[in-house]
Amino acid sequence: MVTSFENGANPFDIDHRYKGPFYTADHHAWRAALRGFIEQEIMPFVNDWDEAGEFPRELYKKAGDIGLLGMGFPEEYGGTPVDVFFRMISSEEMARTGAGGMHASLMVHTIGLPPVLATGSEELKKRIAPAVLAGEKIHALAITEPSGGSDVANIQTRAVRDGDDYIVNGSKMFITGGMRADYYTVAVRTGGAGREGVSLVLIERDRPGFTRTPLKKQGWWVSDTAALYFDDVRVPRSNLIGEENKGFIGIMSNFNSERLGMAAGATASARVCLEDAIAWARERKTFGKRLADHQVIRHKFAEMARHINVTQAYLEQCAMRVMAGEKPVADLSLLKVQASQTLEFCAREAMQVMGGAGYIRGCRIERIYREVRVMAIGGGSEEIMRDLAARQMYI
Repeated sequence: MVTSFENGANPFDIDHRYKGPFYTADHHAWRAALRGFIEQEIMPFVNDWDEAGEFPRELYKKAGDIGLLGMGFPEEYGGTPVDVFFRMISSEEMARTGAGGMHASLMVHTIGLPPVLATGSEELKKRIAPAVLAGEKIHALAITEPSGGSDVANIQTRAVRDGDDYIVNGSKMFITGGMRADYYTVAVRTGGAGREGVSLVLIERDRPGFTRTPLKKQGWWVSDTAALYFDDVRVPRSNLIGEENKGFIGIMSNFNSERLGMAAGATASARVCLEDAIAWARERKTFGKRLADHQVIRHKFAEMARHINVTQAYLEQCAMRVMAGEKPVADLSLLKVQASQTLEFCAREAMQVMGGAGYIRGCRIERIYREVRVMAIGGGSEEIMRDLAARQMYI
């Protein structure tokens, strides 16, 4: 990595960085195609979209047309079955926008749709999945509640049977895609206390009694985040996802994929911090020489590279294990902690290198710096991740 600083290679260069045995010609082709799409359709507008707090809905259709939305999903519903590295590449390339909310909102179906495809009825899959993967409909996940997020076994939103329907009452909080989604995979309590009483139901946005309120955030401005409210919302039992009172397992298995994707995005965002800080230091002059020629600045770059490379290696190791059929819960949990702390370190150091320029709106570093905390909280906080890993070790 240090050599790349000296010869001018871009840390994101396709041929320079990603040469592991798990990256095939098809992986490189997908990275190149996706990068071209992002540079044409997103990068010129992303700062304006972030300031506006939303991006055009038509982008979902464009992303569906190039295969981004269907990446990793079954072919019979309009997807493209691929290995986990293709989805990691998607996370990495989207991170280059410097707006994490862009990826979170555009790809929100990757957390909303999997439970339907894993355990839902064939009728439900055919009714929902093709339109979502084509970018015609948006599908969100609603688990977190005002009373808590990571403690899924104790959710309070309740669904009570009424003939061939469920009547849903309760609320959800901090829901990505919450304002504009058409479909919501919602965790509800259909039984007694604890994980054995949790189910998943699909709720459409236009059902009477279902309302939403937008939430303003520190970061991820471009992503619509909302509080959801269910007031006697009637949902047909045919919208039950999987078996009644068996939703907890589907929720938890979905978290593994989400955490791997978040780790990939955080690591790539850290690399963006390094890339932009180096570019600035090469041009900025202080005390008669380039900022990059000061030893204290060069050491910052070396430390950033060390953190990124260690995290990248851990990420790729976990991805290989997932591809081999393992469910390395402890390592995926610790990987997310490693990635979020790497991002925090690199964002801070890049901001220090760039000084006032990095603090001005419109700069990738400024956007990333605002988004550090959500990466350390969303998908499972660092504290919960450590505790989950420790429990997997039977401590």
